[in-house]
Amino acid sequence: MADFNTIDDLDLNGKVVLTRVDVNVPVENGLVTDATRIEKIVPTIKDIQSKGGIPVLLAHFDRPKGKRVDSMSLQIVLPALEAALGQPVKFSDEAIGGTAKRAVADLQPGDVLLLENTRFYPGEETNDATFAASLAALGQAYVNDAFSAAHRAHASTEGIAQLLPAAAGRLMEAELKALDAALGAPQRPVVAVVGGAKVSTKLDLLGNLISKVDHLVIGGGMANTFLVAQGIEVGKSLAERDMADTAREIMSKASGAGCTIHLPVDVVVAREFKAGAENQTVPTDACPADAMILDAGPETVAKIRTVFESSRTLIWNGPLGAFEIQPFDAATNAAAQEAAELTRAGKLISVAGGGDTVAALNKAGVSGDFTFISTAGGAFLEWMEGKELPGVAALQKR
Repeated sequence: MADFNTIDDLDLNGKVVLTRVDVNVPVENGLVTDATRIEKIVPTIKDIQSKGGIPVLLAHFDRPKGKRVDSMSLQIVLPALEAALGQPVKFSDEAIGGTAKRAVADLQPGDVLLLENTRFYPGEETNDATFAASLAALGQAYVNDAFSAAHRAHASTEGIAQLLPAAAGRLMEAELKALDAALGAPQRPVVAVVGGAKVSTKLDLLGNLISKVDHLVIGGGMANTFLVAQGIEVGKSLAERDMADTAREIMSKASGAGCTIHLPVDVVVAREFKAGAENQTVPTDACPADAMILDAGPETVAKIRTVFESSRTLIWNGPLGAFEIQPFDAATNAAAQEAAELTRAGKLISVAGGGDTVAALNKAGVSGDFTFISTAGGAFLEWMEGKELPGVAALQKR
């Protein structure tokens, strides 16, 4: 990973600091239902203030597609933001122009200002140079603390960073360091767990990982496709039979790269997809024709445990089974608890990310025990795929 600037590299004293944050949080009936993302940006805002800077927050909310949509105004997150920061936050109902300029001009040391949804402007998502310049004109320095939006080359994530002294915020810094520890310069052996429904959505991911990791554990519906590729019948299980050639190609490349692929050796099958469905555990090659595979079995979990115990670094994306319903969450829970135990003991560096992954680790009760859990979704996946993230590249030391 290239060297990037942090808050510590910038002189912020007396400066207005345009600070890109992620406050795109769930809202119901006009109230924020989960303020986790808002709480995570607090250290960056407080550090900017402690260095004499005045934070002016740039953020998006939902997908207004370049138009003003009142229900997507950032005013909706103000109460949660003020509660997290423990102070009033000023608000401008414009992100550029006279209203925004006047709001910035009125700021005093210690203040925080939130500008309106950057996606209300068509120039945001097209990374329009004029819109980026209008944003940049409001401040003297730029800090990006929104890794979750770093895979987008937008005006507020990439364009503005070319126009002002730019640095990563504390959350962005922590994310980049954790990811570098997992794939950039990891302690070996490295094991990756990749689950989920479809091989077709994770081709780039698998292609990148087999050249970077020592062990690749494949679970969920994806594993069924690999079983089909080996000539194993999987009954009515979710499987992309048309991807069998691709799966065989991935296995061949992994073998050539010295990466061992681990597939289920036993599976939990049922005739219906519902909580508490009658089920049985069978060897992988004994799935009844009228049943579907909904989880990995205990022998598979035991093998995964052995792989974890022999590894020093773990990257996790996707569940091992239908973790949303019991008892088909057993393999994901058991593997996650093993990873958490090894992490607590200082034997494993564990990094996880992706929507389903975060939900599964929360359900297993271990999210607080992993070394790092990314809530970034698309940015985390693109990083795992080996792609350059424009919002990160723009922060590199030049």
